Amino acid sequence: MNDNFKILAVFEYSTEAHVTKSRLDADGFETMLMDEKTIDTDPLVSNAIGGVKLLVHKNDFEKAALVYQEIRTYQKDAQGNEMACPNCKSNKILVAEAQRKNIFYMLFPFFEKTRHICNDCKTIF
Repeated sequence: MNDNFKILAVFEYSTEAHVTKSRLDADGFETMLMDEKTIDTDPLVSNAIGGVKLLVHKNDFEKAALVYQEIRTYQKDAQGNEMACPNCKSNKILVAEAQRKNIFYMLFPFFEKTRHICNDCKTIF
């Protein structure tokens, strides 16, 4: 990876990364994608190699991060309504990373309950 770039976001598929990259490019940020072609060739390896990485020039990273926080999609409940953080009442909710604390969840990750994290106060619920 080029030392002049930092990873802004990671996406499971390249199409998601291209949408965000296009917006940042339109705003004048210097961006590039990493591992895009590998995942396009075989989408099943996305989790194994860590997804498609969206890189932004390190001089513009903070400004690009602010734009990304405004345009990214956040979680909704089963009825399609915005979710709210129980701590700060923010509606910027993401899916929290799986913990897989024991061997059962490592072998059968689909049994682990989905947890959410607030993008503002970082409360996990």
